[in-house]
Amino acid sequence: MSGAQIVCDGLPAGWLNGWMAAVGATVIGEGVRLHWHPESHSAVLSAAGGDPVASLVAAWPSGEQLADLPIAERWRGAGRLQRKVDVEAFAARARAARNHPQSWSLSSTLTDLAVDAAGEVAHARFDAPGPGPIKWLHHRLLKAWKHVDSPSAERLRASLVGEAERVQDNGLGFDHSRLASPADDGGRWTDPVVEVLAFFALALLPMRGRGTDRRVDPSAFVDQRQRGWRRTPGSRDARRFHWPAWYQPLGADGIDALLDVWRPESPEQWPLVGVHAAWRTVAFQPHGVDKTRAFGAERLLDAG
Repeated sequence: MSGAQIVCDGLPAGWLNGWMAAVGATVIGEGVRLHWHPESHSAVLSAAGGDPVASLVAAWPSGEQLADLPIAERWRGAGRLQRKVDVEAFAARARAARNHPQSWSLSSTLTDLAVDAAGEVAHARFDAPGPGPIKWLHHRLLKAWKHVDSPSAERLRASLVGEAERVQDNGLGFDHSRLASPADDGGRWTDPVVEVLAFFALALLPMRGRGTDRRVDPSAFVDQRQRGWRRTPGSRDARRFHWPAWYQPLGADGIDALLDVWRPESPEQWPLVGVHAAWRTVAFQPHGVDKTRAFGAERLLDAG
């Protein structure tokens, strides 16, 4: 750590959850900014006139704040949201949450711009289903948070630099590093600090859709997508999430703007927006009846 910044070797850009956790830190931490080390591609967190770790400690969400997220199963008497969400229930919840500061938790996980034949809204790829007690995203977030409900500066710093012990927990449910080898029945292991921070990156990753409803037109092309999920130009393969690493310290608003202008398919233009490296997801391929969801990463080639 040097001055008002910390090099987070525990949050490398090439690890999807590490990238999301670093971005999430700028969402919850007042004045926290993020850039990436040009050689190691580790996250570098800074805070103007202060300590970014102290900012995160001060802003760490409480159980009451997380329970009050508009994606909670039961929320302020505005109906009930389970895994399958019909469009009327979503619309009612969205109306009730319109002025809530975390209304993004709805728009970044669900969209009524893509409705299937059963009248259910589409989920984001980062809002994967979970069997049995794993349940759905909000439940998984609360479960991870309970491991670190009031972390000290030392505990947060240990996660940021990659020295914290993992706990046996599924986390948010999309990190490939939580998966053990097929020969190792050791369960799922995650760092709950990383998982909680990663959730808040979703604030910058809204869902979109084509405004199609298969109840009205059974042949409609329902093509929901979340920000950052792209197809390779000319390909009909499934979309993959693409994410960059950049030189300049940016807060959440700056990252939001960068994600709008950055084009992964044009590496010769990356330097114009300060991007020096980028990656995309590689989906875990389950076998048989296994329904595990997870994303690894592969680096994109730059113009050099």
